This record gives sequence, C-alpha cells and structure tokens, in this order.
Amino acid sequence: MKIVDEIYAMYRNQLRGDEEDLLALIMGLFMDHDRDDLLMLIEEMSREELLQMVTLYTYQLLRLKLAREGVQDKGEHNEPAARRMH
Repeated sequence: MKIVDEIYAMYRNQLRGDEEDLLALIMGLFMDHDRDDLLMLIEEMSREELLQMVTLYTYQLLRLKLAREGVQDKGEHNEPAARRMH
C-alpha cells in the first residue's frame, strides 16, 4: 500500500516495531485528516488492500470485545493471527 511505503520511508530510522509507538504514530498522522481525505485513501486501495483493512479492523475489534468479555484465545499460541485471516 502506497501510504505504508510513504510512512515507512519517512520514519524508518525512528521505527522500532513497538506496537504502541506504531499506533501512536499512525493515529497522529491521520488525526487531522477529514473524512473526505480518509475516503480518498480508501478509494485508491485495491480490492485486496480493502479486504485486508476491513479484515484487520474487524479482527481487532472482535479481539477487544473478547478480552472485555473475558474470553480467552485458545488458539493464540498455535497459529499466528495473520494465518487465521486467510
């Protein structure tokens, strides 16, 4: 995805792979964009990229809901999340 390549190029020397730092960086980059800006990014996505985005978003929200409800992920150690998505 073009935006990921651009973010990586701009911040590659500062990125350490820490999930919280990445999330803060991404939120900071998109926070000031209005709805139309975000929709333009989405419109530029291929079907595959759009599918990945929706899948990851839904996966993350479901993970958070399961955690709030106290449901454990029994397969967490057996199969990586990325593999379960495909």
